[in-house]
Amino acid sequence: MDASATPPRPAGAGTDIVGRLTREFACPVGFDTDVNAAALAEHRWGAACDVDNLVYVTVGTGIGGGILVRGAPLHGLMHPEIGHIFPRRHALDVNFKGVCPFHGDCLEGLASGPAIVARCGAELHTLPAMSPQWDIEADYLAQLCAQLVVTVSPQRIVLGGGVMSQLQLLPLVRERLLHWLGGYIDRAEILSGVEHYVVPAALGDRTGVLGALVLAVDAAQRA
Repeated sequence: MDASATPPRPAGAGTDIVGRLTREFACPVGFDTDVNAAALAEHRWGAACDVDNLVYVTVGTGIGGGILVRGAPLHGLMHPEIGHIFPRRHALDVNFKGVCPFHGDCLEGLASGPAIVARCGAELHTLPAMSPQWDIEADYLAQLCAQLVVTVSPQRIVLGGGVMSQLQLLPLVRERLLHWLGGYIDRAEILSGVEHYVVPAALGDRTGVLGALVLAVDAAQRA
C-alpha cells in the first residue's frame, strides 16, 4: 500500500492488499481510497459526468474527499486528507472540543456525524429546522468548499454521505460558500450558478460499489 496517514484500523497498516488479491485470483486489481472510487463513479455516471476536474466529499462517520484532475485521482506523497483541515470556529461553537482522536477540532472533529451527536446529543436529521446546528454544520462545510475552490480549483464539488442526505443542508452550504469566498473568485459558475457548482451526489448509496466497479474496469483495460 502507498504511504498514507495513520490509518483508523492500524492492524491493517502496510498490508499488500493488491499483491494478495492478484496472486489469489490471477486477475487485474484496481485499488484506491473509498472517496477516490466514489469520485470516479460520480464522474463516470453521476453528478460530475460533464467535467474532468472535481472533488467528491463524503460527510458521514468521517469526512473525506476524492480529487480528480483530468479525470484521474490526485495522488502525491499520500492521498489528500481534506477532512483534517482546520476551519475557523463558528461563533456558536467555540467551546466544543471536537471528536477527532488526532486533532480534536479539525473539520472531521467538528462536522462529521459523530461530532454532531457529541455536540447536540442527536443526529442532524432529528433536530428542528431552527436548531443552530444546521448553520454550524453548513458553515464548516462551506469553509471546506471555499478552501477547495482556492486550492485545487475544481469545476464541481459533489457532496455525499449520510449527513448530506439531509438536502435542506445544501442551500445553506452554498450560501456560506459565497460568504467565505468574499467575492474574490469572479466566476459565473460560482457567483450565479452555485446551485450547479456544489451539488448532491447523484448515485446515492450505490456510489461506493459503482466506484469499485470503475476501478475494476479500468484495471482490466490497462492489463
